[in-house]
Amino acid sequence: MSEPAPGATRWIPLESNPDVLNSWCSKAGLITSEFEYSDIYGLDEDLLALVPQPVKAVILLLPLTDAIERKTQEEIAKIRREGQHHVDSSIIWIKQTIGNACGTMALLHAIINTNVPVIPDSPIAKFIIECRTLTPEARSHLLETTTLFSEIHSEVASAGQTAAPDANAKVDLHFTCFVKAPDPANPSVRRLIELDGRRDGPLDRGLCTDLLKDVARVVKEHYVDTAASVQFSMLALAPPPEF
Repeated sequence: MSEPAPGATRWIPLESNPDVLNSWCSKAGLITSEFEYSDIYGLDEDLLALVPQPVKAVILLLPLTDAIERKTQEEIAKIRREGQHHVDSSIIWIKQTIGNACGTMALLHAIINTNVPVIPDSPIAKFIIECRTLTPEARSHLLETTTLFSEIHSEVASAGQTAAPDANAKVDLHFTCFVKAPDPANPSVRRLIELDGRRDGPLDRGLCTDLLKDVARVVKEHYVDTAASVQFSMLALAPPPEF
């Protein structure tokens, strides 16, 4: 898939680290004493069972291998030709136009499209209110022009466990987000929705009966089995673990 247009704004990439993502969320306005990110250690059921419930969203960091890029382009082309299952209008999707901003995009998609608690008048609360009435392109422009998140992104990206790469560096890793939403044809049924700012819009991944297990299945079938790579990590937005 193509990078944002030449000359576009570029940010420092975020590290896939619960401490980094939770720092971002706390600064943005998520009440992290109630929901935070924790690592998902594997796709097997016994490892998924270690994740606190309820899981509200899952963020995946995936390698942009040639095989994954080809498969993604094939999915995009198929939807352009044939369409897909209608995605509920409550889903808010933002087009990614800022280079290396996929971490912030995934975090925004997760918080905006779930009912996790946020602090009134916080950056994320203000952004949610503005986004509701905007088109995906206008949301992108808002993200480009506001300092609400660029400053947060820059601060936490520089505070990870590893040295942050330069904003202009080519990074072959990408964040995407999974949430669930009502089926417009049957509101009592839930659908699994993937939110990736580099696609054309929200991607319906099928029925959703258990968010964590369904995401694990999709990640295995559509990404892990395709990639021939071990550069994957997953994090769940869920209540803090009890010790």
